[in-house]
Amino acid sequence: MDSLMSTIINHNQQFVDNKDYEQYLTTRFPDKKMVIVTCMDTRLTELLPRAMNLRNGDAKIIKNAGAVVTHPFGSIMRSIIVAVYELQAKEIFVVGHHQCGMIGLNAPEVLEKAKERGVTQEMIETLHHAGIDLARFLRGFDDVQDSVLSSVKLIRNHPLLPKNLPVHGLIIDPETGKLDLVDNGYDWGTTTTV
Repeated sequence: MDSLMSTIINHNQQFVDNKDYEQYLTTRFPDKKMVIVTCMDTRLTELLPRAMNLRNGDAKIIKNAGAVVTHPFGSIMRSIIVAVYELQAKEIFVVGHHQCGMIGLNAPEVLEKAKERGVTQEMIETLHHAGIDLARFLRGFDDVQDSVLSSVKLIRNHPLLPKNLPVHGLIIDPETGKLDLVDNGYDWGTTTTV
C-alpha cells in the first residue's frame, strides 16, 4: 500500500514531466494588489477564490484557524506587512466564514485530545509555569462577525501600516459562497450585504 507521501511525490513527478505547471505561471506580485486573511477551512480552498472572482496570481492569501489576527507582531501581521511593502498589495480583506470550527473552541477539550495523542500532563504544566496561557492560546470565538471586526481593527490600527490602507471585513457562506460585507474599509464601518 502506498503512503500519502509517495502518492503525492509520484503525482508531482508526472505534473512536472507533463508541464502541467505552465497554466499556473505568474509573478510573486498579486495582480489585484490585495491580501486576503481567511480561514484554513477546506470548504474555502476553491470556493473563496471563485466567489471573489480571483484567479491564480491575483491575491496573497494568508490562512489560519478562523481567519484570526491575534497578535500585532505575530506571523500573520508580518505576512501582511511584507505583502504591503514588498509585494505591492494595496488592500486587505479579512474573510471569516459561517460554521467555523473556531466558534466555541474549548481549550480543555483540545488539551485532552493532545494528551490522548501523547502530550503529557507534565508538559502542559511546564508550559503553564513558563507563562504560556494555553486557555487563551487555544481559545476560539463566540461570534464570527465580532472576530472579523476585531482582526480588521488590529490590522487597521497597526503602527507599521499606512493609515489610508483599506482594510475590509467580510463573512462567506461556506456552502454558497455568498459574501456579507461587515466592514467596508473605504468608509470604515458600514454594514451591508454584497
